[in-house]
Amino acid sequence: MNIDQANQSAVEKMISAKPMLKGVATARDVIPGMKDNLILHAGPPLTWARMSGPVRGAMIGAMLFEGLARSEAEATSMAENGEVEFDSCHHHGAVGPMAGATSASMKVYVVENIEHGNKAYSNLNEGYGKVLRYGAYSDDVLKKLRWMNDVLGVALADALAQTDGIDMRALIAEALQMGDEGHNRNKAGSLIYLKTIAPLIVKVVKDDSVAAEVLKFIGDNMLSVLNPVMASCKAMTDAAHGVEGSTIVTTMARNGTDFGIRVSGLGEKQWFTAPAQIPIGKFFPGFTQDDANPDVGDSAITETAGIGGFAMAAAPAIVTFVGGTPEDTMKATLEMYQITTVENANFQIPALNFRGTPTGIDIRKVVETRIAPRINTGIAHKNAGVGQVGAGLVRPPMKIFEDALTEYSKKYKS
Repeated sequence: MNIDQANQSAVEKMISAKPMLKGVATARDVIPGMKDNLILHAGPPLTWARMSGPVRGAMIGAMLFEGLARSEAEATSMAENGEVEFDSCHHHGAVGPMAGATSASMKVYVVENIEHGNKAYSNLNEGYGKVLRYGAYSDDVLKKLRWMNDVLGVALADALAQTDGIDMRALIAEALQMGDEGHNRNKAGSLIYLKTIAPLIVKVVKDDSVAAEVLKFIGDNMLSVLNPVMASCKAMTDAAHGVEGSTIVTTMARNGTDFGIRVSGLGEKQWFTAPAQIPIGKFFPGFTQDDANPDVGDSAITETAGIGGFAMAAAPAIVTFVGGTPEDTMKATLEMYQITTVENANFQIPALNFRGTPTGIDIRKVVETRIAPRINTGIAHKNAGVGQVGAGLVRPPMKIFEDALTEYSKKYKS
């Protein structure tokens, strides 16, 4: 077996993918396997007993949102008694930032990879502050979620129905040229998204005050585009999964307890996990490193697809959010070329003479070089209900790459 050829095939599928934001729909109507008592979470599969504070909080909030429970105590009892099911977003073609909570009646983005025919989904972004994805579930959090579902989600669905879709690969490429990296800095991408969607919203929303409210919400949230970007990266990396003999990583995800990866040649639901690390970063006033929860979220799908922490050289200003110096962003991207397979010409970095982003993490190179992927991330408080407390940098445990390579050797021994 020629591993390099298998890897070339996998990364070609990844970089040739053309994700299009096709619409917004109700999760139960579009997400495979979704049902009323199922709540999806970020990262590898996780039981209620092992969930960290913010992930439990998000699951409780989703149960309250769905009307499955009427109180925190009832939600907790239902979870403990197995009356509600939990599963990884990734097992259902979906991704979600931080806790990743996605339930049956939530509106979700629908992204279709028109090159290879696969689809991916992500929930809507709540903005900053005390929000469900960071484990908050107070009445004001749930009120915002209901407005997002009933007003924002409907407006976006009607707006996108007027188009053939938004070319997300082109949007990401342009955002990288404008100082984003696609994970924690999405200011340019969100403004491009707003510019694209605004005329459509004005066209379909007949109440001017509602249209203004929707546009203000999108415009005030510099993470508005993150969720469709994540779904786009999921569509790209899923296209590369299942290539016989490939050692390319197609998923990196965290659930606040474990960090997990999946590898193209090693099965659909075969995860390699180890305890998630605690990110090191900058904290909001009143919080310190001691408040941080272990790493959480599906947003590392951006790094898996070759942007995010792998494209930090395109976004030197991100250091004001995650810490470090502009020089560190350059070093971060240059280091990632050592553990990847190709340079993605679709996503170019001006500061590197328009070099393509490092793409296609090879578990062999990670183990050989002892260089783990770089990820930039938001930081959740370790207790449920508090929310985001900062942002920083983290790497996966080396053990998961070693375990994956060991399993690969067993499977493909000749």
